[in-house]
Amino acid sequence: MILPVVAYGDPVLRKMCVEIDADYPDLEKLIANMKETMYNASGVGLAAPQIGKAIRLFLIDASPFADDEELSDEDREVLKNFNKVFINAQIVKEEGDEWAFNEGCLSIPDVREDVFRQPKITIEYQDEDFKKHTEVLDGLAARVFQHEYDHIEGVLFTDKLSTLKKRLIKKKLENISKGKIRADYRMRFPNLKKGK
Repeated sequence: MILPVVAYGDPVLRKMCVEIDADYPDLEKLIANMKETMYNASGVGLAAPQIGKAIRLFLIDASPFADDEELSDEDREVLKNFNKVFINAQIVKEEGDEWAFNEGCLSIPDVREDVFRQPKITIEYQDEDFKKHTEVLDGLAARVFQHEYDHIEGVLFTDKLSTLKKRLIKKKLENISKGKIRADYRMRFPNLKKGK
């Protein structure tokens, strides 16, 4: 089932999400619905807060990035196969000099900005079978992970912008929260008054 994506301005996007365990109700169905929602919106990642749930769960399918001709063959191969569910994820270590990449977010349609992030991270997480994993990610895989990870920490990519950039997009963000935006996928707007 395709779920509505929560728009900028909804308080759930600002919550520090809670860990879950294998007893979380209907987890398999939730993950399936999140995948369907992500693919329907042409996203490469989707975090639980973006569908209104303040839990430490997100999915990534970075395979669309594998078509980028500027990437090395090795990087393209990594991205082509980077399709995972992350539960109770933690970033253990971040390394390297920050680099800029143009990011967007399904909860903030039509806003794209350069965000600086570190290129290499060590992560711990559980998969959908609650098996523990420790991995090192770098390049675009690390970036996509960091973006989705921020969601379960109550952080949006717009928080990482300069004061000037934030001022320049302020009106756009206000319009998104009021539902004055057109997206190619279902959305839920926090400040949409009933009956208007």
